[in-house]
Amino acid sequence: MLEKLDQIERAALTALEAASDTAALEAWRVAHLGRSAPLMTVLGDLGRLSKEERPAIGKRGNAVKRRLEEAYAAKAERLRQAELERAMRAGALDVTLPGRPVARGRLHPATLGLRDIYTIFADMGFQIYRSREVETDAYNFELLNMPPHHPARDNWDTFYTTNPNVILRTHTSPGQIHAMRQFCPEPIRVILPGMCYRYEQITARADIQFYQVEGLAVGHRVTFTDLKGTLSGFARRLFGQQVRTRFRADHFPFTEPSAEMDVECFVCGGKGCPVCKQTGWLEILGCGMVHPTVLRNGGYDPTVFSGFAFGMGPQRITMLKHRIEDIRYFFQNDMRFLEQF
Repeated sequence: MLEKLDQIERAALTALEAASDTAALEAWRVAHLGRSAPLMTVLGDLGRLSKEERPAIGKRGNAVKRRLEEAYAAKAERLRQAELERAMRAGALDVTLPGRPVARGRLHPATLGLRDIYTIFADMGFQIYRSREVETDAYNFELLNMPPHHPARDNWDTFYTTNPNVILRTHTSPGQIHAMRQFCPEPIRVILPGMCYRYEQITARADIQFYQVEGLAVGHRVTFTDLKGTLSGFARRLFGQQVRTRFRADHFPFTEPSAEMDVECFVCGGKGCPVCKQTGWLEILGCGMVHPTVLRNGGYDPTVFSGFAFGMGPQRITMLKHRIEDIRYFFQNDMRFLEQF
């Protein structure tokens, strides 16, 4: 029986050398390692042998099986490498062909809108001032002329933390106090862009987080005329030289007098359309002269200094400019929307 196992091993190895492709190798595996292979027949008949023969025959049979399996694995790898080499030679790379185009990213529409605003105000001499998004109640409300229980606080649905004096800022206006206290007593012209947070119902026109751009100018003899000229010039740069603007009286606790600024609808030219709700005008920002109390809280003497401030929503401006109907598109990362910009 041992001689038979030796013959089986030699015959199998000889046949393996003759296998020239994967199909022949698979046929060899079935013939020499399959259930009906001579080796498997010998191993299956071990129970019929005497107790004296069984250990030696079993040991030799398993050794032959391992030898054939190792030879099969080695042959399979050699055939795989050979087929890979043939495939590479048959389809050789032509280095003269143009490469595959690499997809390039684009700036987010909110970023594009912010950059347009930065550029316009930088040309007017304003510098960008960054302020923190996590604020104290004092900076977000009290120092802006809204003491505790002031009814104006109801206009801002606030995100509070476990510390009732620490909140997520509801507007970029707290940055006015930071900027004034840093630069006082020097005149300043800054814009303060950043994210704001309000605990509101998410709708097509409102979100719990959104961008704002605050503006602040403080100096000697700064007037409402300066405010109007600055913002009218901004509107012409952003929407076109022919656009008309108007100011409407309003009220904000941190400015006095206060106003809202509208631009003539650039979609219909003031004739009335769904974008402007048939009014011919689009509201883009609130503004006013800095309240004396706010100036004093920032370190400036309101009898010597005056200033103006404004706040705008760049996402709203982008929505109006491109007729975007839902503010939620800005944060959904839908490529069908983003690729339009």
